[in-house]
Amino acid sequence: MWTIEKHVYDKLPHPKVVVVGGGFAGLELIQHLAGKPYKVLLLDKQNHHCFQPLLYQVATASLGADSIGHPFRRTVGPMPNVAFRMAEVLRVLPDQKRVETNVGDFGYDILVLALGSTTNFFGNRQMAEVAMQLKSISQALDIRSDFLQEFERALVLQEEAELKRCLNFVIVGAGPTGVELAGALAEIRRTVLRNEYREMHSELMRIVLIDSNDRVLKNFSEKSSSNAGKYLKELGVELLLNKRVVSGDEDHITLDDGSILDTNTVIWAAGVKGVTIPGLEAGLNERASRFMVDRTNAIHGFKDIHVLGDMALMEEPAYPKGHPQVATVAIQQGRHLAKNLIRRAEGKEPLPFSYRDKGSMAVIGRRKAVVDIGQWNFGGTVAWLLWMLVHVAQLVGFRNRAVVLFNWGWKYLSWRNTIRLIVRPYVRKGTAVARPFVAVE
Repeated sequence: MWTIEKHVYDKLPHPKVVVVGGGFAGLELIQHLAGKPYKVLLLDKQNHHCFQPLLYQVATASLGADSIGHPFRRTVGPMPNVAFRMAEVLRVLPDQKRVETNVGDFGYDILVLALGSTTNFFGNRQMAEVAMQLKSISQALDIRSDFLQEFERALVLQEEAELKRCLNFVIVGAGPTGVELAGALAEIRRTVLRNEYREMHSELMRIVLIDSNDRVLKNFSEKSSSNAGKYLKELGVELLLNKRVVSGDEDHITLDDGSILDTNTVIWAAGVKGVTIPGLEAGLNERASRFMVDRTNAIHGFKDIHVLGDMALMEEPAYPKGHPQVATVAIQQGRHLAKNLIRRAEGKEPLPFSYRDKGSMAVIGRRKAVVDIGQWNFGGTVAWLLWMLVHVAQLVGFRNRAVVLFNWGWKYLSWRNTIRLIVRPYVRKGTAVARPFVAVE
């Protein structure tokens, strides 16, 4: 009769740390707890880490999905005290020190929540139904399929109004994601559409970037914001600033001034909000959609539950309204919490967290980027090269770094976005099949 021998992980006598979410914060935490006196369990509904800053390049056919994804098991495999379970957390039961998931319950001694953020539609339910999002690899692949399908469909359309609607691409939100996505689509118009869809005038493709602020990249310096706006205009992107989308359907959107834009494709990049989990309502700031935490990232009212990154609302003197919801905050908080947990194992008091702002950067196109580092604000080729260096260095895994560098090099030399396969046609919400082509012979 067969008997199942317990794995070495199951035999560890250490306190159990359950980490929910394998984004920047969660991954940083488990890497620094590897080999430490804790039994760590990582839970995530995906089986891979996603490098979100390069999602827009997957969406615009510059990179493959596997270039920015890294399997969790490849990361935790060499770590004897770390295990992974593919599970979606449904609820936290703090009184029982247990989390409910779709694959069963898991007990914990210390719980760390690092689920990141989700798209914020600011109460606009219509746009939540029809707009595309860019928060995951699957959503990036949807966007890729959508614009490629629209290109193919445009070639067989006969009615001018329908053709224009097919080639009007609207991006809502002029933060880094919106700006980078708009710039990438503009370069596709200048290269791929012009050279490979010769039966169609590339000028018919329209890229509109909408934002309620008076300038793009509102959180950057005025110099960088101005440079980014200039680069976008040079690429032919239409900027509609001080405008807000109030409603829309699958064929058009309406702005707050009453104007209407006909479009089949709306990509929402206007903001994010922290993911919340039932069971911890006492520590939730509902208005901010983030959990209130102290300077050690412990959630208010729950001693052994910590929240990291976009989910956490921590007040410190330099950031009285909380930290920005960016990757650098998540990484630093994950690393700091690991240090404090190690101190806890050694019987030492935890140290307060202080965020160190390492700057902001965004790329708009070929040799066009902006960088803010302290008092330094610059753009152009140097900023573009620095942007590439930083992002390659932050990727998980040598293979991903090598593949991304190769793809970027090939794209720079060939002027082409090479990964343009429609392997999974995008099906719009409310329909059973992809939008059909209507050809007239």
